[in-house]
Amino acid sequence: MVSPVVAILRFLAFTGWTLLLLLPYLLLRLVAPSHSIGYTRFYWRGVTRIIGYTVVASGAPLESEGPVLFLPNHASYLDIIVLGSLLRAYFVAKAEVAGWPGLGFLARISRTVFVDRRPGATARERNHVRERLQAGDSLILFAEGTSNDGNRVLPFKSALLSVAEGDVAGSDGEPRPLVVQPISIAYTRLDGLPMSRALRPFFAWYGDMTLANHLVGALGLGRITVEVEFHRPVTLAEFGTRKGLANHCHEVVANGVTRLLAGRAAV
Repeated sequence: MVSPVVAILRFLAFTGWTLLLLLPYLLLRLVAPSHSIGYTRFYWRGVTRIIGYTVVASGAPLESEGPVLFLPNHASYLDIIVLGSLLRAYFVAKAEVAGWPGLGFLARISRTVFVDRRPGATARERNHVRERLQAGDSLILFAEGTSNDGNRVLPFKSALLSVAEGDVAGSDGEPRPLVVQPISIAYTRLDGLPMSRALRPFFAWYGDMTLANHLVGALGLGRITVEVEFHRPVTLAEFGTRKGLANHCHEVVANGVTRLLAGRAAV
């Protein structure tokens, strides 16, 4: 089922595409940094084609009214490719990612926000994330705090949503509540056929899986359909507390994932 040859060819194509676009990206960061996020989305769209992913999106991301905090579920690093191809936004990642070979370098130059998720660092990291939001950057936060097997959604950590407290500057420069948009992402089909529960760990990356072995499985299969559903944007004020906000977003995202995995259309 898994073809190491296909995996190697896709990885080599990914490497070549990355090297081809790297120097223009670095130059763009110097001369027109505001355009670099659009270039990054173009890059990730190319990656989805190279690795055989078809991304099907329903709903629409909110991108025109100022910074947005996007809250998707999280199965693996492959989610970054999928969401990066759809959103003009930057990722929030745990600090260890910065040290990963290759991927860490790409994360650093693409202005990923690295956070230390140890309890004692919460206030400092919250301030760092809020600085980026105040600067007008939309961010993608995996509120589960870790990845899982792709068949479920872990509870959202309310502490990570402390950044939703307080106002940010809207597109008109006026202060407004931070908008939070939940997102469901599911790996649903392999070569056009519904993907079984047993196959999803080929794409999910969790536990003690090694990156090299996982890449062979993730890149060595056929064409993958990934479905993404953008849900109604909300604010913390609608729920009163960040725990209420976290619970709402988790429920919406989990229901969306269940629906996508079952092959049911959005309602």
